[in-house]
Amino acid sequence: MPLKSLVARLPYPSPVVQRVLAIAAVITQGGIGVTGSIVRVTGSGLGCPTWPQCFPGSMFPVEHPELSALTQWIEFGNRLLTGLVIVVAGLCVLAAWRIQIDQPSRRRLVALAWTMPLGVVAQAVIGGMTVLTGLLWWTVAIHFLASTPLVWLAFMLLRAFGEGDERPRWLIQPVGRKLMVALVVLLGAVLVAGTTVTGAGPHGGDPDTPRFDAPIETLAQVHGGLLVLFLVVLAVLGLHFSRVGAPAALWRRYAVLAVVSLAQGGLGSLQYALGIPEVLVSFHVLGSALVIVATASLWCATRDRGPVPARTTEPAPVLATAD
Repeated sequence: MPLKSLVARLPYPSPVVQRVLAIAAVITQGGIGVTGSIVRVTGSGLGCPTWPQCFPGSMFPVEHPELSALTQWIEFGNRLLTGLVIVVAGLCVLAAWRIQIDQPSRRRLVALAWTMPLGVVAQAVIGGMTVLTGLLWWTVAIHFLASTPLVWLAFMLLRAFGEGDERPRWLIQPVGRKLMVALVVLLGAVLVAGTTVTGAGPHGGDPDTPRFDAPIETLAQVHGGLLVLFLVVLAVLGLHFSRVGAPAALWRRYAVLAVVSLAQGGLGSLQYALGIPEVLVSFHVLGSALVIVATASLWCATRDRGPVPARTTEPAPVLATAD
């Protein structure tokens, strides 16, 4: 039986199920970055020194005189979480595919859903490269940066479940559009700069990992300067919204992004002032995921893709039975 026929036999996902799956995708895609930071700050990056196996001949941690059991299980636990990410990604694809069977125009929804499992595969390959190269700082940076667009795409998928697939129509003026684009570009620059600070910092995932040979003070200043520029553009965007009378829904998303961004900036400053304590590193990574989600939310709120199209295939009627 063709795979499409099997998918067609699945129950049509309700709006609640669609939303739950998409939110789970956002959480798992962002969460894998946080657990990865825990691996890094605890020096557990080589707790499983081979890939895809943990040790040669074993998928699981084994007793080793040079590695503590805790170190091994922290790294192994991060790898296990990838399994949960794959399950959620697969369910998103099935839900989107089932929807498209009844609504053939939902090609964009299916394409967004497929970015979830494909992204996991890409991350697995990059993760393998990271382990096999001994956690070189730039491979760790790529590993983290590869997860950031997946968080963005997961939110886009969440949005796509509840909207149509028409060509996006901007709901803000041309000045606002340019400011939104600049905001997204600056967000990417802030994230890239942040990985260089991490690369030169003390938390490399393993005590013997070579670090990025650059003055961390200068890198931190560049990272912080880009965040300040991000906040300035955000403030100008707020002034623009005020001048044109933006709707309340747009202001709510703007307020969330402003609060999260300011909190992230404050956390980064505190982290640097205290000498980059381990626990704050993981909170900072979590904050970066929240900033990505908040920015994606504001981006989506400024564009409209029309209503969800009607189903072309209605459920079969229930036949009456004779008394």
